[in-house]
Amino acid sequence: MYPDFHYLIRGLFGIDIPGLSILKTFGFFVALGFIFGALALQKELKRKAKAGLIQPDIRINKKTGQSEKIYPQQRVSDIIFVAAIAGFIGAKVFNALETWSDFIQDPIGSLFSRSGLTFYGGLILATVALYYFARKIKLDFRHLCDAAAPALILAYGIGRLGCHFAGDGDWGIYNSAYVSQADGTVKTATIEEYNQVAAEKGQYMQHFEGKIPHIYYPAPSVLPRWFVAMNYKHNVNNEGMPIAGDQEEYNSVLPVAVFPTSVWEFLACVFIIFPILWSLRKKLNEPLQLFGLYLIFNGLERFLVEKVRVNTRYDLGFIHPTQAEIISSLLILAGIILLVRKTKRSRAIPA
Repeated sequence: MYPDFHYLIRGLFGIDIPGLSILKTFGFFVALGFIFGALALQKELKRKAKAGLIQPDIRINKKTGQSEKIYPQQRVSDIIFVAAIAGFIGAKVFNALETWSDFIQDPIGSLFSRSGLTFYGGLILATVALYYFARKIKLDFRHLCDAAAPALILAYGIGRLGCHFAGDGDWGIYNSAYVSQADGTVKTATIEEYNQVAAEKGQYMQHFEGKIPHIYYPAPSVLPRWFVAMNYKHNVNNEGMPIAGDQEEYNSVLPVAVFPTSVWEFLACVFIIFPILWSLRKKLNEPLQLFGLYLIFNGLERFLVEKVRVNTRYDLGFIHPTQAEIISSLLILAGIILLVRKTKRSRAIPA
């Protein structure tokens, strides 16, 4: 993996430039996500303004004393800034709630660590903050939601590449068909070999309710091995066992490969969900319809991914969902309500 640009440039070109370690891979992809998301949002706000769906904010220029029109697409940088700040705070707060036992042991370290971000916390708090900001700039919040829907899924998908390449721990359960060798390379294993590694290296592996969660799944011939198994050598959190003879800052590797769920989310969001939302943005005319569809896709994608991830589960009696499963289910329900309610209303209006 490439926790910073020092590792990235060396891995891609074989050039060793230690000073590049100041540039973090995760931050680069997050910034890239914001940039592409901002471009998509700006383009859609501009289209809506041209179609007369949203109106400019009329303000008096203090220098000239004349009124001037400020269109929402001119405020994209402000919108992104508000979303970024509120999103980061929400992501940290929800992560603290999800990992409460770890948080209370080191609250300051948890809040200011480079890892530990819960997307749904960021989404919820950013939505609340943008609601009030939209009112301030006299922008119809419903149209802002619809314009932001494709941009949100695009930015999220690109950001997931940052999780993957940095190896920040946002991965799935172990794939026991592949184990790591002492030098950090991946080796195909039998279930017996996996059991031996689990017995020897169990202290370096993530345990859940006293067990090591895993599925034995060799890659089918139609898929590359990395699509179902990655051991995240040189991961940014230094999780796993030490790599033999490696004296680098990030010198750990997972003893057993895991399912790279961040890659799956990137592919689903950028190459499936985003194109669908972008193609439908001119066809779903009722406000919040597109945003409702985004909530359905977003919730469904995350709910399915949670099936191969390990997170803290809540005891609700007959079910034991994770925080993400609860929120994703609520998002799917909210999305369906927005989609159905607007569909019924549009049908009731005569042509």
